[in-house]
Amino acid sequence: MQSTKQRQHKPIAALVVMALGWALLGSAAQAQTSNPRTGPLTLQALFEQAWQRQPDAQSAALRREAAQATRSAATAWTAEPVALELSTKTDRPGSNQGSREAEVGLALPLWLPGERARKAALADAELQALDSRQRAAQLQLAATVREAWWAAQRAQADWALAQDRLLNAQRLAADVARRVRAGDLSRADQAQADGVVAQAEAAMAEAQGARDAAQAALAAWGVQAAPTLALADGAEPEPPVPEAAAAAAQHPAATDWQDQAEVARRAADLAAVQTRANPELTVAATRGREQAGDRYQQTFTVGLRIPLGGGDRAQAKQATARADAIDAEARAAVEQRRLAADIAAAMARVKATQAQRDALARHAALAQGTRGFVDKAFRLGEADGPTRLRVELEAAQAERQLARARIDAAAAISHLRQALGLLPQ
Repeated sequence: MQSTKQRQHKPIAALVVMALGWALLGSAAQAQTSNPRTGPLTLQALFEQAWQRQPDAQSAALRREAAQATRSAATAWTAEPVALELSTKTDRPGSNQGSREAEVGLALPLWLPGERARKAALADAELQALDSRQRAAQLQLAATVREAWWAAQRAQADWALAQDRLLNAQRLAADVARRVRAGDLSRADQAQADGVVAQAEAAMAEAQGARDAAQAALAAWGVQAAPTLALADGAEPEPPVPEAAAAAAQHPAATDWQDQAEVARRAADLAAVQTRANPELTVAATRGREQAGDRYQQTFTVGLRIPLGGGDRAQAKQATARADAIDAEARAAVEQRRLAADIAAAMARVKATQAQRDALARHAALAQGTRGFVDKAFRLGEADGPTRLRVELEAAQAERQLARARIDAAAAISHLRQALGLLPQ
């Protein structure tokens, strides 16, 4: 008799536990509302928050400032900063007797023929390469963020379905217990219903653990509290897909290598004219006397210092730059072929997941209809317990498959955007 009462009160106790769980979730939601970030967390917001924490984002302004300073230096009148030269000469140190001479001059490093224009072209290429390198770094981060995002989406969907399954199992167990007390069903039916509740509780615990782990992974991107994720449906708009080869050529990863190749080519062009050190133009004024009592005389000097050729050093520098250009061009070609294949595969995956989602939506609708019919028949005593339990499990499985299919379809679109080089939005 005592065991029968325990079985009868088990659904009630489970409902109490669920009520406490909803209360805790409500408290967590209230704490989430107090967070400065309002509303559900979106993929775009998660990416932007993650990017601000990256070293590349924090140093981007200074790197651009350095590149612009290099570009400004290429427009200067001299190849290097002007140097001031001061000298004095006497034949009697420590006294005011004898000859004295003081000289003040300026040394102006001159541009080699063609050097100024090629250095400006190199600076422009480096500025462009800096932008493309930042876009490539953003896209690389986007791939990692998208992976964590869709893992969290799947965990959240499984948790919501496990919660619904547990509530349905508890409601069914309560109905079975009522009919057992009325003598319509046997204790074996009660045991089966209680077993379904136990299975749902185990699935709920597993889904809760996976959800907590997925949300903990989001903490690496600066999420402070357990977030409420925006719905997966329509998370990112499906982009218009151009021809795969053309899209691969415009991809930030390929553009990064192309710009690096351009930088190397410009560096090789500059090395071709920098075969020697820069010549220097010297302008000096000298004031001196031959001996004590003589009047100081003023003279002016204009000189030109021309270094000899750089020899093997200049050739080595030029050969290294051209080798870097060839290497970057080859890597860009390889990257374009790989990206074109990724785009084609991503397009095929989008079509397949969308077709699967539509088919599973029809299957879930049919399963829900069957569950409704059998539930009504079960309440009227026209269907047995095992049939009701089987239909309940089939409907729950259909819902889970549909939820996964919807997330997979949205994730496929996100993967296609990643393959096309588009950032989250």
